[in-house]
Amino acid sequence: MKIHTVTGGAGLRLHVREWGKEDAPSIFFIHGWSQNHLCWKNQYESALAEDFRLVAMDLRGHGMSDAPLEAGHYTEPQLWADDIAAVIDQLNLASPVLVGWSYAGYIICDYLRAHGPGRVAGINFVGAATTMNKAALGALIGPGFLDHVIGATSDDLPSNIEAIRNFVRGCTYSQLPSDLFEMAICWNMAVPAKIRAALLAREIDSDDMLTALTLPVLMTQGQEDTVILPAMGRHLLACCPQATASWYASTGHAPFLENPARFNDELYHFARDDHFHAVEPVLP
Repeated sequence: MKIHTVTGGAGLRLHVREWGKEDAPSIFFIHGWSQNHLCWKNQYESALAEDFRLVAMDLRGHGMSDAPLEAGHYTEPQLWADDIAAVIDQLNLASPVLVGWSYAGYIICDYLRAHGPGRVAGINFVGAATTMNKAALGALIGPGFLDHVIGATSDDLPSNIEAIRNFVRGCTYSQLPSDLFEMAICWNMAVPAKIRAALLAREIDSDDMLTALTLPVLMTQGQEDTVILPAMGRHLLACCPQATASWYASTGHAPFLENPARFNDELYHFARDDHFHAVEPVLP
C-alpha cells in the first residue's frame, strides 16, 4: 500500500492510497457523502489487487484530506472536477475505470463536464446520484437519507451521533458485521456537520452529461436502497441507454459491502473490458 498527498482544486491537499500493481490497469474508487476510502476495504483487500492498480481517495472535507469549514470549498463543481483530474494526473493513472458510490455520481459528472471523458476507460455508478433538486427529494432520493439529514448536518452533537448511527444502519438491507458497522460509524463521524451540509447546498442536473456519454457504463444498484432510490438508477439508464444494469436483490445502498464477492467479480470483468458477458441484469 502506498500513500500519496495530491494537490487538488484550489490547492487543497487530498489523501490518496493505492494497492496492487503499479503497471496494471487502474481502478479509481470515489466514495460518497460523509464517507472515506475505508469503505472500499472489501475491494482493495481482495483479489482485485492481484490484477489491477487500485486507487482510493478521501474527498475534500473527508477522511484525511484537508477539511476547511467554509462552504465555498464544496459548492463549486469545478473544484470537485479538478480534484479528480489531479489524482489522475499526479498519479499518472492510465485510462482508469472510475467507480463512484452515491454522491460520487455528482462528482464524476462534474469531472466529465469540466475535463471530458478522454482520460477515462469506463464508469461504474454504484447506488449513484446524478440529480439533486427539490423534485428529486422523495422521488429519486429516499427516506434512508432524508430522514437523517437534519440531524446529520446539525451542530448539536447528540443529534449528530443519533442521525449518523441511523443513517449508517439504513445504508444496508442486512446488518453489517459489528466491527465493520462500528468502523463505518467512526469514518462518518470524522466529517464535520458543516461540511456535510455544504455538500448539499448545490442544485445538480447531470442528464446532459449522461446522455452524451459514449464510455462503457455499469450501473450497480441495490433493489432495497432507501438512500438513493432504484428510481435514480432507472433514470440513469434512461439517460444512458448503452449502460449495463446490475440489480442486486435484497441489497441496500452499499452492494460492495453487502455482496463483495459478486461486486468484485463484476467490477473485475467490467474493468477487463468483457463486462457485457459478466453481468446478468435482474429487472427490479
